[in-house]
Amino acid sequence: MAEQVALDAGPREGGTPIIKETTTATFGTDVLTESAHQPVLVDFWAPWCEPCKQLAPVLEKVVKAAGGKVKLVKMNIDEHPQIAGRLGVRSIPAIIAFQKSQPVDGFMGALPESQIRGFIERLVGPLGAGTDQMTEAEAALMQGEAAAALDIFSDLFGQDPADVSALGGIIRSHIALGDLDTAKTMLAQVPSTSAQLPPIIAARAALENAVQAVSVGDLSELALLILSEPDNYKARFDLALALNSLGRREEAADALLEIVKRDRSWTDDGARKQLLQFFDAWGGMDAATIAARRKLSSLLFS
Repeated sequence: MAEQVALDAGPREGGTPIIKETTTATFGTDVLTESAHQPVLVDFWAPWCEPCKQLAPVLEKVVKAAGGKVKLVKMNIDEHPQIAGRLGVRSIPAIIAFQKSQPVDGFMGALPESQIRGFIERLVGPLGAGTDQMTEAEAALMQGEAAAALDIFSDLFGQDPADVSALGGIIRSHIALGDLDTAKTMLAQVPSTSAQLPPIIAARAALENAVQAVSVGDLSELALLILSEPDNYKARFDLALALNSLGRREEAADALLEIVKRDRSWTDDGARKQLLQFFDAWGGMDAATIAARRKLSSLLFS
């Protein structure tokens, strides 16, 4: 295949291509084995996907600029859908980073070069410039300082009304402040051309999680119910929603992972689907996402 030849003819590190195609049969060698030595990005794409075509040259440019610190493996999901399905890839383009044979990070959509660069820097260290206002805002939101985060995101959006990351941050800040109505209104006004971009997906998932959490029971009552009824998966599911609403992400993920471990089929794989929604809301670079994705991978691939 001409595309395969072109990709394999690219830059090489230690005698192997930095960018290449893979298949279901070669995924183990190209990704799991190779990622034991250095990070490997897997680009799930399809020929009909326009955002995939937009992302590919930018992603490849940044990977090449990394100077061999990271490798890129491309997988056509039309020809090889199995791996993407097992990893919970629901839309493309989807990029999942593997380290030490485990998925550790990821993002969806055609991100701008600066965000792709930041993503890779989180895996391999600085490639250039350091922190900025966006990093400061995300840190404030993570630390529970939603009002401060809102101020920074709003300032960034004021400087560039086309900054979808800043808009998503504003919406998530309102959610963290408990202002769900404002978040709903802002999401409804997002143009259709931006609706499937990662920052908006994250904001929408955060809102859905917050709305769900409003209807769950008391945290202590749920915990006691689970102690007396270990197979009460609805209680475990509600506990996960409640924990997430309190910012206890690792515990929320563990509650859902326990359901996946005990009964993957419960409510049509509902626990795994909810966990993926948590990932959307938390972001692929969040520590809780990375840890939970590793655990989920261990369960699915064991």
